[in-house]
Amino acid sequence: MAGTESASKKEKEFPQEGKKSLRDALMSSCVIFDGAMGTELYRRHVFMNRCFDELNLSNPALIQDIHTKYLEARAEVLTTNTFGANPLALEKYGLLEKTEEINEAGVKLAQNAITEFCKRPGNEDKQFWIAGGIGPVGSDLGGALSKDAIINAILRQSRSLWQAGVDFIMFESQRSIRAIEYCIKAIKKLRDEQGSEIPFMVLVSLDLNKETMAGESFSRVITHFQQPRFRDKMPVPFSWGLSCGVGPDGMLESVEQALAVLDPSIPLVVQPNAGMPKMVENRNIYLTSPEYFTTYAIRYVNLGARGVGGCCGIHAEHIQEMAKAVKPLVSARTKRVDLKPTKEEVKCLPETPLDERSRFAWRLTQKRWVTSVELTPPRGYDLGPTIERCKRLHRHGIDCVNIPDGPRASSRISSLITADRIQKEALIEVILHVCCRDKNLIGLQADMLASAACDIRNLLYVTGDPPKVGEYPDVSGVFDTDSVGAVMIQKRLNQGIDMGGQSIHSVTNAVIGVGLDPTALDMEREVDRFFKKVEAGANFAITQPVFDTDALLKILDRVRVCNVPILAGIWPLASFRNASFLQNEVPGVEIPHEIMRRMELAETKEAQLAEGVKIACESIEVIRKDVAGIQVSAPFGNVDAVLKVLDGYRD
Repeated sequence: MAGTESASKKEKEFPQEGKKSLRDALMSSCVIFDGAMGTELYRRHVFMNRCFDELNLSNPALIQDIHTKYLEARAEVLTTNTFGANPLALEKYGLLEKTEEINEAGVKLAQNAITEFCKRPGNEDKQFWIAGGIGPVGSDLGGALSKDAIINAILRQSRSLWQAGVDFIMFESQRSIRAIEYCIKAIKKLRDEQGSEIPFMVLVSLDLNKETMAGESFSRVITHFQQPRFRDKMPVPFSWGLSCGVGPDGMLESVEQALAVLDPSIPLVVQPNAGMPKMVENRNIYLTSPEYFTTYAIRYVNLGARGVGGCCGIHAEHIQEMAKAVKPLVSARTKRVDLKPTKEEVKCLPETPLDERSRFAWRLTQKRWVTSVELTPPRGYDLGPTIERCKRLHRHGIDCVNIPDGPRASSRISSLITADRIQKEALIEVILHVCCRDKNLIGLQADMLASAACDIRNLLYVTGDPPKVGEYPDVSGVFDTDSVGAVMIQKRLNQGIDMGGQSIHSVTNAVIGVGLDPTALDMEREVDRFFKKVEAGANFAITQPVFDTDALLKILDRVRVCNVPILAGIWPLASFRNASFLQNEVPGVEIPHEIMRRMELAETKEAQLAEGVKIACESIEVIRKDVAGIQVSAPFGNVDAVLKVLDGYRD
């Protein structure tokens, strides 16, 4: 059989066998797909009147170089340069007889790129997959071509790609249920020919109305193919996806809708294009920079997408920036702390009662209103001004000072040293943030023990922002675990046992805190993770800055059953510019349009700050009876603004 002969040849010439299937990889992690081929070729001065697919024969070095650039950008799936290499499209260029040759060459070039890349030091054991790319064939809505002609064209191209050695067939930018039916029927014919299953993926293209070209929603598409007449008789895609469309922003809502109807056992892949230009001060500006694209890729993954890549206008630099941010975050979520069982002679010690661990904990257990102020450590090492601010807060009766750990992946003086100095010199309790980004498990546990030695007892565990969002985007994120795993380790130390199951001969007295995001894109996931944090041992929580009080009250209703005290994050906006930065650049911050409008209407900087303080006070008034206290962030270290907010809101 031709397929068997081809597979044997593939094993000899392209030694990527033995890797896990792409579906398994998608379900266990997040896979990075490549970006555009057509617009990349145009960017390299190949004119639009050329047959881009034929370049596999006439300019193979160019195609292989593009594949290599995507591999260097950390793409794990390469798509063959065969988007339009079906016989019906190639016939228009007089290339019908070269259909097989062009498709086979497209596969070979992707294989060559991977083979050469894996020869580089450090790449030997990496796994890559090759997608046999097939774009729309014929007219989606009928036209002069017959159904059989279209199906046979898809079959011929699919056969060429499969026998040349692709890992799966990827039907890209499909625009109607009818077009997808043709693709699946062609796969059925190929399966019957080859005598084996043919793994394939279907990517649907939606417009601004979240519909296909034929006016069908993604929900309708999925429902159609889940009907028994299709599900029981036809091949089933191992993954569905969204591609092309109307840019990263326009695709976000489509991703939410897709995940709502898709079976959780079927991974979703998202590959937006660069979108349309937006009018900015009478100029048409293309906003899809690598940073902009990355922001939305993170959102897709947070919602539940299992694979992310790009389509038209998304190039290697976009994929590289996205991979740097997405991979560490997913790694943190998929890694779980392996707490070693204790030896027989090691016994758990009783935990210190919560109300005896710190004054902050006592106030929480006594249901006293708690006030805390967040101060970011300085970039240098002079802690004098920070300590003076803390002394002032202490004199004003504030309960605690929150010390972030490298917020927004910034490089600052050690938060642990800062907290120790504040607590000793300003005589005010601290809540020390502990971030999982920068240290492995050994380093994390060492800092937990160091905190106990410094009598720093209130600890807030966060997974942390990826390095990509900070000033040092090329720094590696460690992410040995996430906040759930860190809480598990601290809980065990509170019982006198380290993560290796060994006794530390006494207990730590940590009051364990975690984060809660009231405006998370995937609210189900956020609530589920919060329950896991509480189950792991969390004693309290602090929310992201709250501007939408309705969103906060809704999530509080859902997590109230945990009976864990929650402090609301409050950020007095310093200016309209400050509000715009938070809205557009800080993950998890959503500012209602009404508040943005109020800040914009304040004419002077002083008026804007006063309006920001007023908005913060109004928010506290709405939520006070539903939270245990507040954490107020000091905008740019402005303690005066914080004290104006806090006046009148303490017992």
